Amino acid sequence: MLRKTVERRFEAGLFASRWLMAPMYLGLVVSLGMLTVVFVRDLVYYVPQILTMSAEEVILVSLTLIDLTLAANLLLIVMFSGYENFVSKFDFDVGQDRPDWMGKVDFGGLKMKLVASIVAISGIHLLKRFMEIGESVADAKFGETELFWLVVIHLTFVVSGVLLAVMDWLQVRAYGNK
Repeated sequence: MLRKTVERRFEAGLFASRWLMAPMYLGLVVSLGMLTVVFVRDLVYYVPQILTMSAEEVILVSLTLIDLTLAANLLLIVMFSGYENFVSKFDFDVGQDRPDWMGKVDFGGLKMKLVASIVAISGIHLLKRFMEIGESVADAKFGETELFWLVVIHLTFVVSGVLLAVMDWLQVRAYGNK
């Protein structure tokens, strides 16, 4: 009897400990705000210069803004999915404004969205570096060695993503979609 009571209280405390994650999700909200400030700052800085910018400069600015947007999307996915999967379900009705994927992304789906976002962000960063080849300032900062390692890191992300997808596929084949 005493053992069962102790076990039940221990398990209840262990289950309640998931709420220790809540401040971390709040920190991600602050991080999302930081990304928004940087996005707006860059936009305000570059818009007045649009008439003097070359097409390549506009593309680089656009890639920077896309990069920031993808990072913000990644934060939202982690915040919403992580909170719902590991802390608590959202228990308010937002009606049709609720994204379709909310409440449906399990840990495997979250993992794949995370890896896909990282690959996309890495690819955009790599593309920006490639577009800067030939510019003296960029060449001083990103020589052949740095570009080589950027490609290696990007390929590592791609291969990791493919391997994670293969592992998920094998798990579904072996154990079914439970």
